[in-house]
Order: sequence, then C-alpha cells, then structure tokens
Amino acid sequence: MAALPRQVAAAVLLLAAAASSTYGATSFYASDPNLGSARVVFQTTHGDIEFGFFPHVAPKTVEHIYKLVRLGCYNTNHFFRVDKGFVAQVAAVVGGRTAPMNDEQQKEAEKTVVGEFSTVKHVRGILSMGRHSDPDSASSSFSILLGDAPHLDGQYAIFGRLTKGDDTLKTLERLPTRREGIFVMPIERISILSTYYYDIDVESCEAEKSILRRRLSESASEVERWRRKCFA
Repeated sequence: MAALPRQVAAAVLLLAAAASSTYGATSFYASDPNLGSARVVFQTTHGDIEFGFFPHVAPKTVEHIYKLVRLGCYNTNHFFRVDKGFVAQVAAVVGGRTAPMNDEQQKEAEKTVVGEFSTVKHVRGILSMGRHSDPDSASSSFSILLGDAPHLDGQYAIFGRLTKGDDTLKTLERLPTRREGIFVMPIERISILSTYYYDIDVESCEAEKSILRRRLSESASEVERWRRKCFA
C-alpha cells in the first residue's frame, strides 16, 4: 500500500485524535457485545447520562429496572453517593424521589429481584445493583462504576453499562463531598430531573424522535403535576 502524503497523514492523525478525545469513551462503552438495543437517558442537574442493558447477562434485573424507567419511577430521584474513582450510586426510588408515586409505581418499586451474579467485571461505566446482605434484596438502587472494582465481581448483579455521559460522570466526581460512615456523599443534591428511553433499532428516525418527544413530555407532565399539587 502506498504511503499517504505527509500533509494527508497529519490531517488523518489530527482527525483521529479529535474523534478519540470526543467519542473515545462513548465508542468504547457502546461497543460492548453484551448490550441490547434499548437505551435509557437520565437528565440530571449536571448533564445527561445514557446507558444500555445486558439482557442476556441479567434478564430479570433488566426487566425490573427497565419497567421502573418506563413507569417514570426515577424521575425526581437523585444520586446519593459519589465516591470518586469508585461509584456514583442512584438512591432507591422509595424514599429517594421528591415527587410522590402512584400505586403502580409504588408496587413495582417495592419489588426485589433475585441476585443474577455473573462473570462480567466491575470496570468504569458498568451498572451494578445495590443490595443488602441478602443476595436477593436488590430493588431500585444501582451504581455506575467510576473505576475498576474487582472486589465487587461476582458479589453484585451487573445489568448494563454507560453508553454516553462519561463527561457528566467526571463532573459529578469533581463536586464537593462529605463522608458518612462508608459512604462518600455529595453535599448538593444531584437530581434526576426526568428520564426517557428509546431503541437504537428503531428503523425510522422520525419515529424515534416521536418516541423521545413523547417520553420527555410524559416526564415533564409528571413533574409539573407534582409541583402544582405541592406548591399550589
């Protein structure tokens, strides 16, 4: 193969470097062979976080968390823990939300899911369920790994990973924190303002946009109903 002219080669390197700095983490996360086609977006006070599921690794956990998302259970919830280089942990929706839940949300949020432990490793970007000492006590709290944590392997159920939003996680890691026992907690509330979901296999771009608009509208409507009820 003929060598590229020096100017062209330099341009290619610059483009590659730019692409790597902008999309490197996202491309790495999104290329995971375990990922299904569903995507969830948490719109937080510090930016968006998008993740996908591992339906063949932890099918029951994925079904449970995805249903909580579809019901809007994570809207107005928050990240109660941000331990730099370790985890950013989402609070359980029962007690973690500021908006009240309806009966259907409450019923699903109170469920626990069997511990689906696997050989997938705890590395940055992985989503891992929180639980108590009972291995089958996971409910709705989960962590996004901010670094490698091999001591968690096989002990907590991994069900997905980050696909976009590594910059948001880095922002969260820079926030002031305080320690309470084993927990490192942000001083300010990191709210999940609203959530939506979509499928990357949707054939029509317009259909996908319509789904996103509808989900955003549903999330906004729920928050607005709560605001009217509480502050009228």
